[in-house]
Amino acid sequence: MGRIGNAQTYSEVQRPQKTLETLRRVWFYLRRQKISLILTAIMVVGTVCLDLIGPFLLGRVIDGHIITRNLSGLSQILMLMLLVYLSSGALYLLQSYVMAGAAQRTMRDLRADLFSRLLHMPLNFFDRRSHGELMSRLTSDVENINQVLSNCVAQIVSGSLSTVGVAIAMFYINPRLAAVSVVTISLLTILCNRWLAAKTRVRFRAQQAALGRLYGFMEETIGVQKVVKAYGQEKAFTTQFDVVNEDFRHAGIRAQSYSGLTGPMMNTIHNTAYAIVAGVGGYMAVFGMTTVGVIAMFISYTRQFGRPMNEIAILYNMLQSAMAGAERVFEIIDETPEVDAHHVDLVQKIQGDVLFDCVSFSYQKNVPVLKEVTLHARPGQTIALIGPTGAGKTTIVNLLTRFYETDSGSIQIDGRDIRDIPKVELRQQLGIVLQDTFLFSGTVKENIRYGRLDAADEEIVEAARLSNADTFIHLLPNGYDTLLTERGSNLSHGQRQMLAIARAILADPAILILDEATSSVDTRTERHIQEAMHRLMEGRTSFVIAHRLSTIRGADKILVINHGKVEERGTHAELLAKKGFYWKMSAGHQEESPKQERVLLENDSEMCVLENEL
Repeated sequence: MGRIGNAQTYSEVQRPQKTLETLRRVWFYLRRQKISLILTAIMVVGTVCLDLIGPFLLGRVIDGHIITRNLSGLSQILMLMLLVYLSSGALYLLQSYVMAGAAQRTMRDLRADLFSRLLHMPLNFFDRRSHGELMSRLTSDVENINQVLSNCVAQIVSGSLSTVGVAIAMFYINPRLAAVSVVTISLLTILCNRWLAAKTRVRFRAQQAALGRLYGFMEETIGVQKVVKAYGQEKAFTTQFDVVNEDFRHAGIRAQSYSGLTGPMMNTIHNTAYAIVAGVGGYMAVFGMTTVGVIAMFISYTRQFGRPMNEIAILYNMLQSAMAGAERVFEIIDETPEVDAHHVDLVQKIQGDVLFDCVSFSYQKNVPVLKEVTLHARPGQTIALIGPTGAGKTTIVNLLTRFYETDSGSIQIDGRDIRDIPKVELRQQLGIVLQDTFLFSGTVKENIRYGRLDAADEEIVEAARLSNADTFIHLLPNGYDTLLTERGSNLSHGQRQMLAIARAILADPAILILDEATSSVDTRTERHIQEAMHRLMEGRTSFVIAHRLSTIRGADKILVINHGKVEERGTHAELLAKKGFYWKMSAGHQEESPKQERVLLENDSEMCVLENEL
């Protein structure tokens, strides 16, 4: 809900970019469809030529047969006219089909590049944008470009050729009437389009931006339905949606109001031109300067001259919408992806010696999250990170995985700066189990295999057994072939965690990261998860973020993180003996009863201790 307050106003929407540059980049994708474009061009030329023949034959019919009452040969000319118009229609349908295929293939390539760029963007890129807004660029903006390529490109080329051909034909037949028709329509059309183009482009861009915010809010709302219902916030979210929806409505009205002016204005221009041609032509016919057939031919040609210009003017507005969409798409493609400063492949499986050397980091400039953090984990050691919310615990593991880059200091694995290790190679050596496990739509087996895609079925079953997931999997309707819903919502939280651990076991990482892996589960489920975690952690360097003493008590080293700094470090016993920050969080030096489990819980800025009777 917080994003609504940051919604862009019309004045804040970025102004149009360079049109020619955007067109050049769209053409870069479209030109790959060479055969389709050549076929379309041939059919467009054929359609234009056939359309030019029609009015000429009409003039021949009027002057050579109707005026002279000569019926000889009339049926042949009429049949020829019918054949011309049918052939023109057939070519038009065929060119539309071929161009639609070319447009779809072009959008496939553009959408693939856009999706690929999104996959390779750093996490701070997604921190700045809502998912719905990105979905809008992947769907709505790309579809706007597709509509123009499918429906407009051939029409614009055909209309342009038709306009030139008709103008040449009219000047050849009667230069005076041609001058009246061409000058009137061209001048008024150019003035109209120049005025509209300056108004529509920025408004279409504002409309697309508003649509992105609407998508973002709807996606966010759908994703937090439990919270909405639990707190009875349906009315509040409806009110917020009305605000975003109304913003999109206003943006749409501003864009469509100017776009809708094109048709009426062009019709007025063309009707004016018809009246002028008819008046001037009638005057010339009275004084023997032309014939009735030529006047009829010119009215038909004037319609053909004006119709493409009218269509081009309307399509030009569609082009403005597509250009706005293309600019938004290319903005993403032009973003700087994740890059490796060096490309040094791992020569062997890493041992797991991890060193943070005076590491500082901030998500936002001048707002430090970590301040000169130093820690050393030897191969096979378990390092526990505890501290209040926002202290920087998760940030430490985010930097280890290179989801973000350090501001200063260095992180080394086996003595090598992780910036010298390709990210893909690095992350293949890391196993991550998060508090909120994400499971994909698919079978249980497919979700576990995500840890290592070439794993055999036997290896998947063994990983599930080691994670204590095998028992509940066999109770599912179809066992390992049971289909899971999105995010695994048809499983309990504990079951999802066990599948995540099975996935990590299958990946066989050298370094393990467990971020709140046992939170939000009951005591019995926690015991099963901890058994699985201990098997997974055996022989591996492990970083554990947790708030239950049962999870961190046996760690080789516990680091207390507070305000971005390492407040204390040592074993459980050493930290209790210091009677410092950790001792206070642990409720002093009281010994825990065998029938009690001390649980550390976060409470915004401090930790509190609850004694839970088992």
